[in-house]
Formats: sequence, structure tokens, C-alpha cells
Amino acid sequence: MNDEEEHDRHLGPQRSDFHAGIGWLLLDMALVAGGMTALVKAQGVNYPAFQLVFVRAMIGLLFILPLIWRHRKEMRAVRYPWRNLFRICCNAIALTSNFIAIGLLPLATVNAVGFSRPLVTMALAVTLLGESVNRYRWAGACLAFIGVVVVINPVGGEINAGVLVILLSVIFGALAVIQARALRAENTTVMMVFYTVGLAVITAIPAVWTWRPVAPFDWIPLLGIGLLAQLGQYCFLQAYRKAAASILAPVSYLSLLVVTAVGYFVFQEVPEQRVLLGIAIILISLLSTAILERIARPRM
Repeated sequence: MNDEEEHDRHLGPQRSDFHAGIGWLLLDMALVAGGMTALVKAQGVNYPAFQLVFVRAMIGLLFILPLIWRHRKEMRAVRYPWRNLFRICCNAIALTSNFIAIGLLPLATVNAVGFSRPLVTMALAVTLLGESVNRYRWAGACLAFIGVVVVINPVGGEINAGVLVILLSVIFGALAVIQARALRAENTTVMMVFYTVGLAVITAIPAVWTWRPVAPFDWIPLLGIGLLAQLGQYCFLQAYRKAAASILAPVSYLSLLVVTAVGYFVFQEVPEQRVLLGIAIILISLLSTAILERIARPRM
């Protein structure tokens, strides 16, 4: 038995706090899907994705410096450095590709295609973490995936570069989520510092290579991206420390409504009927899964 297994054995069974986990995840959606995504969409016209990710990481690091000082003892006792490093690499690829896709596609389309991630996440949670997923969640995830296929329209439409980029974000985003759940015993501040510093280091060279001078007034929304992202990251980590990945994954579908509303009211993006149909299928899958689980709970 290795040190990690020994530590998990002493932790004992982890009891998921369903309501707290969902609450933290909803707050993360409001900050990231509602706020940060709009700022990235607006600034992505003027600045490349690598630069936005790098600036986001550096600004986020400044915001958490007080936390680093407060938890300096924990920073010297990282439990799983290699797993933290792998999570950071996955996040860097997922975030950069997502920023690129936001600049190429309407927000509703980016977020709808991104919701193939919960299906991937649930499959990885079963395979890598040994979590159990009941048949209602699997059925709901599969129905949601059909909604994503409707949005992509692979038969009647052309799969452009933006769709391929967001699918890359889906794969590595799911891997990052699984690592966040596996690192639930790690200190939250340690994970945030690893994440922020890691993003800055990994994106530094491509950011310098593609760098564009920042206009003075543009630093205000860039600061907003960093702040909202860091607050969202804290909420995200708290959510996956409280509840199982297989439970939280379908709940994240609700951010579709937030992002679609932002695209419509802020950027005047009117979704195509096909996209609206796909979003409707995804939301129906979420609601039907929740209702069926509640009905069947006494027998489960």
C-alpha cells in the first residue's frame, strides 16, 4: 500500500454533502459563466488566448497572496505534488482552448458543446475513482449528449475549428475535474496556488510570443477576469470537496441558461433554432434525471 492509499484509508469513508456541493457549484457558475466568460468574449477580440490566460493567472496570484501567507505552513506540506501538476496541465490546455473557442463561436454554442464534458466526467469518475452512477444519471447524461450532437449538427453542418477546439477543452477539462475530486484531501489554498502559479508558468512562453500591448483602460476588465476566475476556482474546489463528481456533473448544465442569456443581452447573439433545441434537450435531461431520482430514492 503506497502513502496515498494509506492516507485515504485513515480518512475513512467520505460522506458527500449534496446541498453544500451544489451551492458552491452554482456560485462558481454565476462568477465564471455569468461574469468571466463575458469579459473574455469582449477582450478576446483584441488579445490572444494565451495572453488572456497568462494575465488571468498572474492577477489571480496577486489576489491570493494573503492566503499564501496565512497558510504558509500548509504550503510546505503538499501531499500530492505530481497529481497537482497533472491537474494544472489539464487545466491549462482546457482553459486556453476554451478561451480560443469563445472568440470563434457564439457563447451559447461554446457552452452547449462544452456540456459533453459531464458525460466524460461521469465515465472517468466510475473508471478512475470507483464512484457509482445510477441508471437515471447515465440516462440523463446520454440524453444531454444527444442535445450536444444537435447543437454541433455533424451531419447537416460543417465541423469548424471552433468546435474541434472546444471538444479538446472538454476532454482535458474532464480530466482536471477528476483530479480535483481525487485531491479532496489536499488543502484548498495549496490547490489554488498550484493552479494559479502553474497556469502562469505553462502559458508564459506562448503568451510572450503572442503578446499585444494592453491599453490602459483594458486592464480593468483584465483585472475582473483574474478576480472572478480566482473566486470561481475557490468555489469549484469547495464543490468537489463536498460532493461526488458524478452528482455535480449534471448540475453544471444550468450554466447553459446563464451563458445563453449573456450572449443574447450583452453581445446580441441570437442562437439558431438548432442550438435552442439542443439546449432544451440538455435542460430536459437535467430536470427529468432529478425528478426520477427523487421518485426512486426510497427504493435506491
